[in-house]
Amino acid sequence: MRNISPNANVDPACELADDIEIGPGCSVGPKVVLGPGCRLMPNVVIMGNTAIGARNVFCPGCVIGAPPQDLKHAGEDTRLLIGDDNIFREMVTVHTGTTLGGGVTTIGHRNQFQVGSHIAHDVTVGNHCVLSNQVQVAGHVYFEDCVNVSGLVGIQQFVTLGRNSFIVGFARCTTDVPPFLIYDGAPTGVNAKGLVRWGFTEKQTEALRALYRQLFPRRGRDESNGGLRNLAGMLFSRRARRSARSLSRRIREVESNGPLDEHGTYLVEFLKRSLHDGVFGRYRESQRRDQGLPPPKFYAPQPAEPEPVS
Repeated sequence: MRNISPNANVDPACELADDIEIGPGCSVGPKVVLGPGCRLMPNVVIMGNTAIGARNVFCPGCVIGAPPQDLKHAGEDTRLLIGDDNIFREMVTVHTGTTLGGGVTTIGHRNQFQVGSHIAHDVTVGNHCVLSNQVQVAGHVYFEDCVNVSGLVGIQQFVTLGRNSFIVGFARCTTDVPPFLIYDGAPTGVNAKGLVRWGFTEKQTEALRALYRQLFPRRGRDESNGGLRNLAGMLFSRRARRSARSLSRRIREVESNGPLDEHGTYLVEFLKRSLHDGVFGRYRESQRRDQGLPPPKFYAPQPAEPEPVS
């Protein structure tokens, strides 16, 4: 049975499941699809071409499905897809995609977006991710599964966050974040507690620790971390170039020592992809579609303003 407040503004063209709750002050647009068991607390806005699965909870002040803040967006009818069992806490914002970015922003299942977090256009969020308060996610970012991001983190466009990674509060994510590791702008260790929560065995965790020590040895840690901060393309200094070469050499040494388990193999392949195929340390940057296009109209010369009348 639907429970819709008489003080809500629900467009008759939207598609609503039978057992939903929409609180006072909410606004639901004509192209919205709301799945069963969804709950909209007071003053939630859901707009745009937005399809939402089952049992999602939206706390007061959320704005879901607004158009992208990309200057290249010209009003095209792009989409937002949300899976099941997600929680959007107060003041969360999520935008639809852009045509050049594939036209869709995608959120999977069982994620939690805490107060004030922002998900920009063309972002893909996997499953079981947690974004803490005020996490700011730029366009085209890709979250693999089980990523945990602490508060006040900024994530640059086209970054990939590897599965089971943990991002320390206030970190700047400007390059891809390797899976299974703790990251504060560079890897600082294995996310052992998180891996245990997700069912990793002690043997698997110890294997990742041993691999981490080989890839990022304590001697010269600052330099090796600098290499990861400057993955491949962001090599503005001789020190950064030496660091990236050093990391590549250690990867080759690890591979020559014999086969790794599935998680070690994935970590190494992730690093190689960002180092060798990425741009500025971001693999998805190499796949962007707007290279060579003229600048948006925003940057077009403007006619001179008339002189004020005296």
